[in-house]
Order: sequence, then C-alpha cells, then structure tokens
Amino acid sequence: MPELPDITVYQEALRRRITGSTLEKIRFANPFLLRSVSPSPEKLEGRLVLGVERIGKRIVIALEPDFFIVLHLMIAGRLRWKTKGAKVPGKVGHAAFDFSTGTLIVTEAGTKKRASLHLVETKAALQQFNPGGLEVLEATYASFFTRLTKENHTLKRSLTDPYLFSGIGNAYSDEILHSAKLSPLKQTSQLGDEEIQRLFVAIKETLTRWIERLKYETGTGFPEKVTAFRDGMAVHGRFGKACPVCSTRIQRIVYAQNECNYCPRCQTNGKLLADRAFSRLLKDDWPRTIEELEAKEGVNGP
Repeated sequence: MPELPDITVYQEALRRRITGSTLEKIRFANPFLLRSVSPSPEKLEGRLVLGVERIGKRIVIALEPDFFIVLHLMIAGRLRWKTKGAKVPGKVGHAAFDFSTGTLIVTEAGTKKRASLHLVETKAALQQFNPGGLEVLEATYASFFTRLTKENHTLKRSLTDPYLFSGIGNAYSDEILHSAKLSPLKQTSQLGDEEIQRLFVAIKETLTRWIERLKYETGTGFPEKVTAFRDGMAVHGRFGKACPVCSTRIQRIVYAQNECNYCPRCQTNGKLLADRAFSRLLKDDWPRTIEELEAKEGVNGP
C-alpha cells in the first residue's frame, strides 16, 4: 500500500500537472471503484482544479468551488500519467480522469479490487475521510508522546493505526522501528522516555529521508515504480538477508496478510519473536534466540 512518502511524491507530481487545469471528463472502466452516488461525476466535469492534498493515505483533488475527488489506492492501486485521452488499460484499469493537461489513469493489480473513489461536495463532508491520525512530520514531541501513550498496543500496531498516526503502514513502520532499535512487539506502556524520544527522531528521519530519496528518483517525471519493497530498505521485505547494521539475518513474523520484518540483534536483544504459524507448529523446537537459530542452521543448513 502506498504510504506517506509515496503519496507525498504522487501528490507533488499531480500538483505540477493538474493545478490550474480543467477536469474535462471522468471515464470508468470499473464502476465498482466509485463508492459514492452524490455528487455525480458529471457534476465535477468542466471544473477548475484548485490543488492536490493528502488525508492519511488518501489523495484528494480539490475542484472549484467546493468539490473533492478522494482516492484511496489501498494495496495494489497505482496512478499513471498519460497524454490526454489515453485508453484505460484492460484488466487492471479502473478509471481515467481527463484534464486539459493530460490524463490520470487509476489501475489496480490482482483479483481483489479494493481501491476506492469518493466524490464529495463541501469541505465539511470531506472530514468523514479523516480518521484523525497525528501528522508525524508536523508533530511536536509533546503531541507525539501524548498520542503514543494514549492507548496500550504493540509498537507495530500503534504506528500503523490511522486513528493514532497518519500515513504510516507496514513497510515504513518496519524501517522506523529498525532505525529506533525497538522491538515491533514491545508494548507502548513499557517504553521509557529515552525510547520514546528515539522513536520520535526515527520517525521524522526515516520518513523525511525516504520522501527526499523518492523525489530525487522521480525528478520531474511521474512516479512509475511505487512499491512497498525498495532497494535501500534496512529490513522490510528483506527476510533472510543481512542487516545493514550488524549483518544478522533479518527475521519476520507472518500474520494475516502482512508480515513484520526486524533484526533480532538490533531490535530484540537477540530474541526471536514468535511467529504464530511456525512457533505453534514447532513448539519446543522453535528457536528463541539468534544462537539457537544459528545452531540449528549449522546442523541442517540455512
């Protein structure tokens, strides 16, 4: 799922292309993308684009005088910028927005179509899409501390909860926690002041670094390779590979349709976190430390 760095780069690329242009036509290849019935798409056509904003992981296109296009790409949704009137691709194509400056196409890979589009009239109505998560790059330490300690959850859950923090998902929470040298399963109620300060710094530094990197890679073009798995990430998507800090093999916990990646030496003092599926299957044979894992691999091979 595109997260804050990716959405920010999408947002800025769109601003350069459509702010001040006119939305001429909305074309749907998959009507299930549209989740609202009022206002109608025709009511937005012919209107001037005032700007492009972000609400959490949603992209918001503002039109005169008080209309909004709210797009949530979910896991597999992506945007493509093409010449005006470009055809919506088969199978993955959802919709096309024809602006006077070009065409924005919404695609979604896979069989589960979860991306959503809402058309909204009035800024007040737009607030229904704001879960209230703290904008971490704008936050003070005091506001971050209050939000983090408001409820007791694991750090992984807290960081990815849109009601607590805005724009952070599975990928960048892994990177943030590795940078902060904190276990993803540590409870927020167990954190000391120094750990919270470390996490606060890691969030700002990690997200800022990736935003700047993605901006540089995109340049004046349009983001084409939006993915949760990027070269240069420390732990996310790197199961079994060497940690860039200590060279220990990256481990993971698999749950539902997600996985959490971490370095056991940098983040958990050498302890292997229990994977629900495999730890239950192996029971007493489940290695609990790096040393136990390495001993087993020494006998059985990696």
